[in-house]
Amino acid sequence: MSGNNKISTLRGLVIFLYRFFILRRWCHRNPKQKYQKCPSHGLHQAHDLSPHTLVFNVEGALLKSDSLFPYFMVVAFEAGGVIRSFFLFILYPFISLMSYEMGLKTMVMLSFFGVKKGSFRAGKSVLPKYFLEDVGLEMFQVLKRGGKSVGVSDLPQVMIDGFLKDYLEIEVVIGREMKMVGGYYLGIMEDTQKRELAFDKVFQEERLSSGHVIGITSFNSSTHRSLFSLFCQEIYFVRNSDKKSWQTLPRDQYPKPLIFHDGRLAIKPTPLNTLILFMWAPFSAALAAARLIVGLNLPYCVANPFLAFCGIHLTLTVSNHKDLASSDRRKGCLFVCNHRTLLDPLYISYALRKKNIKAVTYSLSRLSELLAPIKTVRMTRDRVKDGQAMERLLSQGDLVVCPEGTTCREPYLLRFSPLFSEVSDVIVPVAIDSHVNFFYGTTASGLKAFDPIFFLLNPFPSYTVQLLDPISGSNSSTCREPDNGKAKFEVANHVQHAIGNALGFECTNLTRRDKYLILAGNNGVVNKK
Repeated sequence: MSGNNKISTLRGLVIFLYRFFILRRWCHRNPKQKYQKCPSHGLHQAHDLSPHTLVFNVEGALLKSDSLFPYFMVVAFEAGGVIRSFFLFILYPFISLMSYEMGLKTMVMLSFFGVKKGSFRAGKSVLPKYFLEDVGLEMFQVLKRGGKSVGVSDLPQVMIDGFLKDYLEIEVVIGREMKMVGGYYLGIMEDTQKRELAFDKVFQEERLSSGHVIGITSFNSSTHRSLFSLFCQEIYFVRNSDKKSWQTLPRDQYPKPLIFHDGRLAIKPTPLNTLILFMWAPFSAALAAARLIVGLNLPYCVANPFLAFCGIHLTLTVSNHKDLASSDRRKGCLFVCNHRTLLDPLYISYALRKKNIKAVTYSLSRLSELLAPIKTVRMTRDRVKDGQAMERLLSQGDLVVCPEGTTCREPYLLRFSPLFSEVSDVIVPVAIDSHVNFFYGTTASGLKAFDPIFFLLNPFPSYTVQLLDPISGSNSSTCREPDNGKAKFEVANHVQHAIGNALGFECTNLTRRDKYLILAGNNGVVNKK
């Protein structure tokens, strides 16, 4: 007998033993249980799934990707830092040779060991973006047609709970708990028996409320198959070949829009992307230093060509070619812009080639204030004092204000504070957009002093500045009267919609406070010592 025939015979014997013993044992536990191979077709053909409870495996049946490495790399980088993420990357070739369970435990240990539970917010503020971009559209449509949904995962509960409950509206999430000492994660997950007890508790309740439970799991996950077989009347299996044909869930079909997210990484850290990122790191440090030195010390006529040569792209569009100065010649021009990064006023200054322009800010680090080539003035959040300060600055020259009060990365505009409409009769809306390659130049829970540095670390960061048609502001004397107080809000909303239409962004009523409550768990106000 040839070698190929021996291998074929051995393979057939293994398949026969698997089907005879494993599947026979499962069917003996639940004689009425049905097994299907293609959930996206079989469940779509079902007439009504709303009375049924759908139990699905998150990694094997919802996410398109087969690798869990990117999600642990996000945790290692955002919660642990560069050194921890580098160790995870170096050890990943060895992890890929381990069994699934051992590799999972190793990545959990490398990512979570020593991380403080109270400060860990990546599960709610960072990871949902990457999970949402990996959800299969076909499986999501199946889950929407069902009744109650239960997500089961091998990942730690703190990684998936926010994503599934807050953004996909999954009612019950069963993950694996983490062991802790003194409020710090040990990097060790609790035994799977605790998850099975939680699973059993949920399904005892579900059997009383729903007579039919449908399981959806991976064809390669023996753990979940055996677990689901104890409780589900039907089990549908997902193969890796099925997931390759799935489409990614479009943004406009997210149950809850992704408006706020945190973290520094702007790319999904797959093994290849992580390799490119670490190879770029030494060059990025030297390039960012050169960009910073030239941008802060040389005149615009010299700095602009050098920065363009170094990969920073700045595009200026002027809608109205008339004089942009205010109609009141005693005052400067008030530029009102949306807020993408802390560099917004600086790039307006570069676009206009004006160094005497000033900017007002609500929160700016001392380092950024010292390095800024234009004058910045802090607001006190006292309406009367801030209005007087802005009027004084306008009497000295041009002024830039960002009435959102905080940055937003996604194509949305936060609510505009109407204070700017009270200090000038003519307002120039400025629509700003920025794009990065590797790192975001904003943060809600990190050190804001590094925001400009991270923006400059990108190979080809870009800025687009659009000067829109001037808009008439409300008169500062009449706007404060009770009968005409509504005018300032109308002006603020008009400016917001003008900028939103120019950028194709959606206007919202969300505020700075909403952003920081979601991402950092505070109201965004830093208490002075």
